[in-house]
Amino acid sequence: MYRLDSKMNTKAVVLKSKGKSNQAFEIRNIELPALKPDEILIENQAFGLNYADVMARNGLYRDAPPMPCVIGYEAVGIVKEIGNEVNQSLLGKRVLAFCRFGGYGKHVITKSNAAFEIGDLPSEEVLALCTQAVTAYYMTDMLAPIREGDIVLVHAAAGGVGSILIQLAKNRGAKVIAKVGTTEKMTLVKELGADHVINYREKDYYNEIKSYLEGKSLDISYNPVGGATFKKDWKLLGAGGRLMLFGGSALSGGKFGVLSALNFLRKMGCNIKWVSKRSVKIEGVSEVNEITYPVMFDRIEAGTYLVAAAVTEGNLKIKNIIPKIIQTEIDTLKISSKSALQSLISSRTFFSEMLVKSACVLECAPISIPRFSHSKISLFVIKGL
Repeated sequence: MYRLDSKMNTKAVVLKSKGKSNQAFEIRNIELPALKPDEILIENQAFGLNYADVMARNGLYRDAPPMPCVIGYEAVGIVKEIGNEVNQSLLGKRVLAFCRFGGYGKHVITKSNAAFEIGDLPSEEVLALCTQAVTAYYMTDMLAPIREGDIVLVHAAAGGVGSILIQLAKNRGAKVIAKVGTTEKMTLVKELGADHVINYREKDYYNEIKSYLEGKSLDISYNPVGGATFKKDWKLLGAGGRLMLFGGSALSGGKFGVLSALNFLRKMGCNIKWVSKRSVKIEGVSEVNEITYPVMFDRIEAGTYLVAAAVTEGNLKIKNIIPKIIQTEIDTLKISSKSALQSLISSRTFFSEMLVKSACVLECAPISIPRFSHSKISLFVIKGL
């Protein structure tokens, strides 16, 4: 069945505001758009819960759609309708689908190439193979491949990604050190195959691992925690050891990109030099320093508000930014006429809602190197000799 020109009403669990889960959500009627040629409509049977959803509920996940919205990364259900470019054999099939928001609904729309037939496999098992398992597999197979005999540290080992990392590492012949925070979680990761388990709330994990290694070094650390654990992990790694930080680009200055990551590492004491315009040389160091690093403010957002304020003759104060970063924009606004700016903006419909005369304060506060937030690979470092 094709549905390319009609919308559909359905129900969903809508994230209406930040806060506790029993207050932030409510069931509402929503309208789904018409299908695009390469999309499918799924009638949901189950959806997954991810830490990204928790971050979105707390207003800390920048990739989430604006509230009110329907979040949810993945879903299991039956394909009910398809676009006209989708193979008809998919109709009526039970699938696991990546949906990147929209999963918390009775129905969800996603790309056909993001859905996979699963037959009668249990929903709770296949949902764990979506975001969490793909993240774990990507790190262990492509970014920091595990070799037989490697000694691997897994932080947050009882979590969705951590529990799969343990199993992948053991399957490849590695020795696994699992770090968790409760007695119950210690039992779980032991059952998954961890060779040595540490409750970091009871013991200092650095000293515990150092003692356990008996002079050896870690080969790989998979770390979604960040913060002070970065320095400890670095000391535990041997020459050629690999430190994989994941889950945190949204709160670690991801919009500042590669330059921010390089500046961050240099300030921590890493030996990084520019070789050419597009190349850097990185040499290993024996240890790094613990620092506080300011996150780059969103220059596009700040510039947008500056232009809107200039056109409407409003008052705008931007705090905690480095003016020279947007000095070109500031200088341009100083010499541009109001009519010229209005002409520019009138051709950009997405500015229309901002053309109100107002006074506001846009605060871009610096933060310390944070605890990481969601499943994106944010930094991969190899320790040198």
